Amino acid sequence: MSSINGATGLGIVNLSLAFAVGQLAWGLFQPISGAISDKYGTEKALLIGILMCILGTLLIPFSSSTLALILSVGILSAGGAGFAGISVLMSSVSRVVPKEKVGFYSGLVNAGGSIGQFIMTPIAAWLIISVGWVDSLEYLALSCMITIPLAFMLRGKKSSPIDTPLGDTLPSQNLSIGQSLKFAFQTPSYLMLNAGFFVCGFHIAFIATHLPGVIAICGLPTTFTGWALAVIGLFNIIGSLSAGWITTKFPMKYVLSAIYAARGIIVLIFIFTPKTELTVLLFAASLGLTYLSTVPPTAGLVAKMFGRTHMGTLFGVVLFTHQIGGFLGAYLGGKIFDLTGSYNWVWYMDIMLAVFAALIHLPIQERSAQAKIKPSTI
Repeated sequence: MSSINGATGLGIVNLSLAFAVGQLAWGLFQPISGAISDKYGTEKALLIGILMCILGTLLIPFSSSTLALILSVGILSAGGAGFAGISVLMSSVSRVVPKEKVGFYSGLVNAGGSIGQFIMTPIAAWLIISVGWVDSLEYLALSCMITIPLAFMLRGKKSSPIDTPLGDTLPSQNLSIGQSLKFAFQTPSYLMLNAGFFVCGFHIAFIATHLPGVIAICGLPTTFTGWALAVIGLFNIIGSLSAGWITTKFPMKYVLSAIYAARGIIVLIFIFTPKTELTVLLFAASLGLTYLSTVPPTAGLVAKMFGRTHMGTLFGVVLFTHQIGGFLGAYLGGKIFDLTGSYNWVWYMDIMLAVFAALIHLPIQERSAQAKIKPSTI
């Protein structure tokens, strides 16, 4: 962000807006790509997203205005990553694994993303210093091309119209996407799950966008940002795999509640701790354990409540809610810092939202919702 700001002079607030739109677009495209994947096949949705991401990344150096940056960073690059994102992958995997272990295998998929973060963020930081930020973006765009042949390996994994959640015999196995969405929004547990994931998005986007600024305030070198993000990615592998395994042993709503409570405690401790390289790395490691470990139990709950026929769409909606929170986390982080010269009030807000999320998951009914459907009511 500092490199783009130096080249364009747009200011931290405008840059935060572009990255915040990216958070929103990443989520907005999830249910759309999920619906394409559910109906036409996973590889088609993935290819659209990959090509968008490559084009957007290549256009960033040519974006000299806020509007152009919103298009390149927000709509194309981040939106493409969302189009080829986790809802499509989770949906594809959920169709070919044992029904009761969707949460566990979702953890494996989620860990794959964390491995990418662990590997790529130090490389990206090193490239920015070695060859400059413009050439770095070109190398990153090229790296996206590696995923094109992987997309074709998921060809044909589209949903079956006779799928049922956890073996229930349902009167509604052939619900359309629109009918499934209508029923989902009539289910209180689904709405509570969305509310909790909104908090997750706020937390994740604020850290992903503004951790470099936090580290700069601490007086630590630029390269340390890459290592801090890499540590988050490394420990998120552990967190994702652990969360996926725990969902096979304990109710998923309690797993989610515990994760959000832990986030609030971690941030609270960090606020009152001296900011050194060691404490920042410990903070990053602690965050990593909870960073995206919410995804496996959240995906597992969606599959458990509604089955897997339209999981790509329904989980995509949950991810869109996540990214509404992400928009606010990315934008308000820059706005509040611009007004106060500090990120403290954002941290306080993050703690309060974590408490809310820990509580909102407790009333969730962790059982198949579709078994109660009367088709005439849809």
